[in-house]
Amino acid sequence: MNDWLDPLLLSRWQFGLTTVYHFIFVPLTIGMALTVAIFQTAWVRTDKAKYLQLTHFFGKIFLINFAMGVVTGIVQEFQFGMNWSDYSRFVGDVFGAPLAFEGIVAFFLEATFIGLWIFGWDKLPKKIHLATIWLITLGSVASAYFILAANAFMQNPVGYTINAEKGRAELTSIGDLLTNPIALAAFPHTIFACFMVSAGLIISVAAWHLARNQHYETMRPALKFGLWMMVIAGLATTLAGDQLSLIMGEVQPMKMAAAEALYHTATGANASFSIFTLGTPDGVHELFSVRVPYLLSFLSTHTFDGTVQGINNLQAQYVDVYGPGDYTPTIWITYWAFRWMIGLGLAHILVAVAGLFFTRTGATTTRPWMWKVAIWSFPMSFLAMTVGWVFTEMGRQPWLVFGLLRTEDGVSPGVTGVEILISLIIFTVLYGILAVVEFKLILRAVQKGPDEAPVSGVESAESGEVQHTVTIY
Repeated sequence: MNDWLDPLLLSRWQFGLTTVYHFIFVPLTIGMALTVAIFQTAWVRTDKAKYLQLTHFFGKIFLINFAMGVVTGIVQEFQFGMNWSDYSRFVGDVFGAPLAFEGIVAFFLEATFIGLWIFGWDKLPKKIHLATIWLITLGSVASAYFILAANAFMQNPVGYTINAEKGRAELTSIGDLLTNPIALAAFPHTIFACFMVSAGLIISVAAWHLARNQHYETMRPALKFGLWMMVIAGLATTLAGDQLSLIMGEVQPMKMAAAEALYHTATGANASFSIFTLGTPDGVHELFSVRVPYLLSFLSTHTFDGTVQGINNLQAQYVDVYGPGDYTPTIWITYWAFRWMIGLGLAHILVAVAGLFFTRTGATTTRPWMWKVAIWSFPMSFLAMTVGWVFTEMGRQPWLVFGLLRTEDGVSPGVTGVEILISLIIFTVLYGILAVVEFKLILRAVQKGPDEAPVSGVESAESGEVQHTVTIY
């Protein structure tokens, strides 16, 4: 029983719960902001009612998700103070700058212009009103960069000095912090993945309605948009992921080794990538695997004869540098999270490519099972991004800040296991309630579909143009 009341274990569980739950809303907010901006731009340029309908329809989903994301994000701030005070004290001076930028430049930008976008339909000129949603999109993307820059410091600390007297890291170069190689590589990979999540939702929603032969005039263009968005964002995510793996091999060799469960340093053909592996329960010994020769070497070094360091070799090096301890992450989590991320990502890109082919040939009308496959686009894209985030954070263990602060040293010293357990239960119950509310609100909006007539426009019988009138969300 005492093990279950370990403050470190419970703090990690609580952080995992709140972070993954909050992360549900982040990619969808970023992707939906761009989606709404594109549909509204199409309406402003063409005056076609279907684009205005799609703007309002996906705008409702965006607003529901944005509101829930703000609520769950606030909990993160409290959690750092409650359970991770030593960590907060150690990185506070470094994190202050990017988080201040995120709050002032990004979040305030979003908060200000989202109000103008909601209430400015009948008060602002069309193009000015359109600019507000693009500024919201810019703010959400900028917010992601500043958060990733802060997270990159945990993966690869740069631009700091250690104040031994105060026992903390202090920022010496904001430029180095914001241009951390991990941040520069992770940012495009993350943003394009957010667009994939948004595309997955669009595909799923459109397929659900089209399978029921409803809202054809709006859902068919939405489906094509989602399919193209998935293919383009998917290819961009793959290319950005390749660059991220290259940087990861340089500055986080243990994470790369853990992603492959590579225990011994390998070169060339021996540095193979295992598509599927069966091993012993401890993950140390391989029983069976399907491998692609040279691929791990290429992913890590962009050469077919490059050397990839193994877990055992790196463990020995870290013991020499950092002292006794186990510096290996949980191998089975990193190994399978990495593969689920890649596998699910490739799967829904292929679904989108197939969807473009079948919609072009008209095969969807004779093969209704295709709609059932398409409806799974959103769960696949969301799960792919979630396990990718799990890999990113779990692959860093046992460090909170690599080489500087271990996870066990960042826990609040004055908090007991019972106190953390109580807050963990409360957060779980509250998040469960919020999840039900979020799901029902979005499900209701999705099932209703876009209004048959534009909510914020009246189509002229003579000109076919949409006139600007009031919209209330």
